[in-house]
Amino acid sequence: MAQMLFCCPICGGKLLESGNRAACQKGHGFDKSKYGYYNLLLSSSGGTHGDNKDMVLARRAFLASGKYAPLSDALCEFAVRYGGCGARLIDIGCGEGYYTEQIFRRLSDAGCAAEIAAFDISKDAVRQLVKKCPEASAAVASAYQVPALGESFDLAVNVFSPFSREEIYRLLKPRGCLIMAIPEENHLFELKEILYKTPYKNEPKDPALKGFELIENERVTFKMSLSSKEEIVSLFKMTPYAYRTPREAAERLNRLDELTVTADFRLFVYRKI
Repeated sequence: MAQMLFCCPICGGKLLESGNRAACQKGHGFDKSKYGYYNLLLSSSGGTHGDNKDMVLARRAFLASGKYAPLSDALCEFAVRYGGCGARLIDIGCGEGYYTEQIFRRLSDAGCAAEIAAFDISKDAVRQLVKKCPEASAAVASAYQVPALGESFDLAVNVFSPFSREEIYRLLKPRGCLIMAIPEENHLFELKEILYKTPYKNEPKDPALKGFELIENERVTFKMSLSSKEEIVSLFKMTPYAYRTPREAAERLNRLDELTVTADFRLFVYRKI
């Protein structure tokens, strides 16, 4: 039996895996799904949690095109710099696994073997994660109640995902690091100009984070040329705007066959103090 990177979501005890089943010493057991992940979300009964299948597939299609490669490259450089060989890494709100897989490959190419745990609240997203990065320990779970032991990870990654400072602080080892990506003020502004009568810029984020010291930050900004309706719609569907945009605004976007849009991100690297 092997100890997992995740722990029991019921009692918080260590989970030992044997075959396709994991259990803790108190007898709480979990079966691995046929897709290769564990569902450790206690409130998982009924309804859809997180992104639905349509949004997940849109994100997979868009990210596979390499449009966000400059962000991925910068993220991976930080992961190699602050993770290193033998590191334990947790990807919080990993989505369909694009960044998880990119980080794993970059660490491997640098000769840095690492253990990676990744989770998302969306089952559809985690199913895609397992396909992209089968080397990662995968689970359905919440960022606000992460089923993992305290001080068990060297590095945490949070890319546009739900954020719990308390949980990340608990999960990281002393002097462990957090890499966080957020949208900057001009991110997708041209898209907003089409969707909204009064487009707005994102408000700057206060970088201060209690319990952490900011050790690096980098702005990553570039233009993306979208040359098909499919690329434009995929980008739209993978954003929060897909939830709250009126139908007539979305239809304006559907009539476009090309669009140049700004990608604008900020990467923060923090160390636990």
